[in-house]
Amino acid sequence: MKHTNKQLLVKGLKSFGYTVTIMFLAPFLLYQAFKNEGHPFFVPVLILGIVLAVLAIYMGFRSVNIVMNAVFGKKKADT
Repeated sequence: MKHTNKQLLVKGLKSFGYTVTIMFLAPFLLYQAFKNEGHPFFVPVLILGIVLAVLAIYMGFRSVNIVMNAVFGKKKADT
């Protein structure tokens, strides 16, 4: 019977923490960008918000993958 890899689980939970932070920051930046369309920093804030939104999606999948590997172990290829 396999045991949970505690170091990998902690890494996954830290990654979830970063993901949640980015998940709140990205919509906030997008909202601020669209609220201030006439401001000179509209485009950079909009681009940063979009990049953070994509990063949040990537980090979410990555975090789930890390936790799954910690709990169940890596999947072995059948060759």
